[in-house]
Amino acid sequence: MNRRPRTLRLVKHRAEIAERTEHATVGTMEPDASVAGRALVVVVDDRTAHGGVDSLGPLVTELLTEAGFLVDASVSVANDEVEIRNALNTAVIGGVDLVISVGGTGMSPRDVTPEVTAEVLDRELPGISEALRASGLAAGSLDAGLSRGLAGVSGSTLVVNLPGTRAAVRDGMATLGPLASKVIDELSGLEE
Repeated sequence: MNRRPRTLRLVKHRAEIAERTEHATVGTMEPDASVAGRALVVVVDDRTAHGGVDSLGPLVTELLTEAGFLVDASVSVANDEVEIRNALNTAVIGGVDLVISVGGTGMSPRDVTPEVTAEVLDRELPGISEALRASGLAAGSLDAGLSRGLAGVSGSTLVVNLPGTRAAVRDGMATLGPLASKVIDELSGLEE
């Protein structure tokens, strides 16, 4: 099998993803001392990845910005293992503090976001995933309760999967904000 080094594959796929996601939503916040960290949003949805209207990327971007994050971009990828893996790895290599993926966490055979995320993570943080499911269920979101989404750390980046519905995103972000800030602070302390 002809295998290129991982970094070269990621750089090539990063360019392909950037080219395919012409409609990326880019944050407008200027960096300053009050920024909680840099974030990237990955929307996992076949329709959005192929030019459909993205309603979740702008919502997550807005909620992250309200929480004090500088959102580098919101990109859309298909429900495809390679595309999801490349988007997550590109974000981690790019040095963002937080990656939020939205979609692909359900029970359909095409919902592979948790499996791909597990491959990218160095360490899983099950308490975050459990808190997201519990808060979603408490708010009446069955999608959140049925989500197989993961959360964990890859390098110095927190990676979190959210279900692909507006209600689950809103509930999830309300729960995630303080937890993400705590993890990012701890990861920053490890680097010093």
